[in-house]
Amino acid sequence: MTALAPLAVDSQTFAVTASGLQKRFGETEALRGIDMQVEWGAVYALLGPNGAGKTTAIRIFTTLLHPDAGSATVAGFDVVRQAGEVRYCIGLAGQSAAVDPILTGAENLELIARLAQLPRHLVKPRAMDLLERFQLTDAAHRPVRTYSGGMRRRLDIAAALVQRPPVLFLDEPTTGLDIRSRNELWNTIRELVAEGTSVLLTTQYLEEADRLAHNVAVVDRGLIIAEGPPAQLKAQLGTTVIELGLADEASAAQSAVLLSRVVPTRPEVEQATVRVTSNDGPRILVEVMRSLDAAGLVPTTLNVREPSLDDVFLALTGRHSEGSEDGNGSKPAIGAPR
Repeated sequence: MTALAPLAVDSQTFAVTASGLQKRFGETEALRGIDMQVEWGAVYALLGPNGAGKTTAIRIFTTLLHPDAGSATVAGFDVVRQAGEVRYCIGLAGQSAAVDPILTGAENLELIARLAQLPRHLVKPRAMDLLERFQLTDAAHRPVRTYSGGMRRRLDIAAALVQRPPVLFLDEPTTGLDIRSRNELWNTIRELVAEGTSVLLTTQYLEEADRLAHNVAVVDRGLIIAEGPPAQLKAQLGTTVIELGLADEASAAQSAVLLSRVVPTRPEVEQATVRVTSNDGPRILVEVMRSLDAAGLVPTTLNVREPSLDDVFLALTGRHSEGSEDGNGSKPAIGAPR
């Protein structure tokens, strides 16, 4: 391994902060005043659909944009007044891989190392260390244009780590990757955090935020509308979700009115599906089925599960996060894995 040490940071500060952060593009308010704090050595996820303001926030934190109002710091440095210091202690992997397709994987990393002014004797060893870590050693001397999408993404994140930055920004890091590549990348992110790297990532994937993040900020239309550990956000809805598929939308509406009299929380209706959340799942399930049976309403499907971050997003916004859709762009069927 190379002797390159992580950059020194002030552990008394937060890895990333934002206070009243605002950004407008013409008539569009991309950010409408967000406040957040990212702890050192943690994964913080900005979760929301396209257009929520996630990428705008990342661009401000990485000094690519100036905010219109509010302030932000990274590693204790102000992103506007101390932009040079911020750039020195961050790594960034944007939505599109920023590697040269003509160069080989090794040449890409060596180029980044030279641009980052690493000592000459550390350039090649650092490149090879990263290629090994991201399982790209066998492809080290192949042009990047021959890489798969997952390989390019791993190389892009490797390039962001050349300097061992204490703070890493990942903008939708697994979009477009297959399940295997996504799981491999998640494992790598966990390893980086275990070694002390602080990660702020944006994602549309509810499972990604749930499995990786210590804290999640749900972003919608330029505002953070909920924040906390995934388990805490899900616990706000109750410990059990009961989903009932009815024959048609009219039956679902009728069922929701009926169940509103017997369950403590207001049932949610989505087309022909009724959803009920509760902290007393077994008892409520019995009451629900008794009430429907007495009214002659028979569910076509029944699913009982723990709450998901999709349930949180749906409860907060009235719609699913885009990342909860399947590969064909449709919502998961009731009873399907989420």
